[in-house]
Amino acid sequence: MISFELSTSVEICAALGQRLREQRLAQNLSQAELAARTGLHRRTIENIESRTHTASLETIVKVAMRLNLTADLQDVFLLRIQSIAQLQTAERAKRRRASRKRGPS
Repeated sequence: MISFELSTSVEICAALGQRLREQRLAQNLSQAELAARTGLHRRTIENIESRTHTASLETIVKVAMRLNLTADLQDVFLLRIQSIAQLQTAERAKRRRASRKRGPS
């Protein structure tokens, strides 16, 4: 487990890369096979695992999904279901902000 309180972002990324590598190896996947399954380049997988690359959140999610680690990440990526009323309120607020930026017509 990664302790976020006592770690820097570099340390957290390094630990995450190591964990993804361990899981890939446990599933007997090569970097090339994982890359093909995620639609990423093999070099991207290599860079994540060797901590020489800062991956986007989207890339990390793709890899985690292919390695079946999403259950472990549920607390981080927990999607909160909103009611239709909340969604409509958010959409109205978004439109108001957008119309203020354009100014009067």
